[in-house]
Amino acid sequence: MAVQLSTAVRNGRLDSIETVVGTSPILEIRSGAPPADCAAADSGTLLASITLPSDWMNAASNGSKTKAGTWQDASADGTGTAGHFRLKDSGGTTCHMQGTVTATGGGGDMTVDNVNFAAGQPFTVTTWTLTDANA
Repeated sequence: MAVQLSTAVRNGRLDSIETVVGTSPILEIRSGAPPADCAAADSGTLLASITLPSDWMNAASNGSKTKAGTWQDASADGTGTAGHFRLKDSGGTTCHMQGTVTATGGGGDMTVDNVNFAAGQPFTVTTWTLTDANA
């Protein structure tokens, strides 16, 4: 039998992520595949970098946690095809999370309105949900 956690424990684990990462973290959208893990150096071309709201995630519910508010940038930093994201502390130095990026409906860990970035174009993160395992 696999370990099972109550919904309250799963919600607590998810809510602790926002506490550990801190307020106003930096979200980077990059081209290519993500590095091997968060400890590895950045890879790909930086396409966009945005500072997320101070309260950037909704409270966990039923073992899931979603982005809070609108995550968008009026002007992308670079040109290329989005492949992955990295979520860093507010200083932009420590990577706390990374995953794939696809267009809405593409099945990535994070979805954006358009994966083909052109420098200066606006973009929006459409969905991002974290789900805790061990239900």
